[in-house]
Amino acid sequence: MSEKRYHRAFGVYGIYVKDGKLLVINKNCGPYINRYDLPGGSLEEGESLSEAMKREFLEETGLVIEIEDNIGVKDFKLPWLWRDFTDIHHIAVYYSVKKVDGLLSVPEQFDGQDSLGTMWLSEKDVSLDNASPLVLKAFDWLRTRNLGVEATTYEDWKVLN
Repeated sequence: MSEKRYHRAFGVYGIYVKDGKLLVINKNCGPYINRYDLPGGSLEEGESLSEAMKREFLEETGLVIEIEDNIGVKDFKLPWLWRDFTDIHHIAVYYSVKKVDGLLSVPEQFDGQDSLGTMWLSEKDVSLDNASPLVLKAFDWLRTRNLGVEATTYEDWKVLN
């Protein structure tokens, strides 16, 4: 068996709930392509965690948000053949957020934009077949208020190209 080579991805992600439903994006690239994912993403040069959270949420949803709480950090490991890597180690900082302005809109498409738009989902609407690990963990957190401390590994993850 060949040795695994992990691409490490680090990002910030917002949990925004309204009327019992979670706001998600339709992902158009990366290991979660063609699945629901949380609004959020990577930091730009010199950007703080909270600045990145606000920028990413606005870019992907059209909403201006306020961060209510830093929920915690969770990491995920799963297969993803990309460049010279065999797997991804995704480290996600979770925040609970609330809307302060703006309207949901289809995001402007630019290089690096990975959202095709938003939708509201309840927990019964998501599964491993249609949602990222981040979304599944967000619903778990909404039920238990606990992210857990161990990495979650998906050995049989399928990228939906």
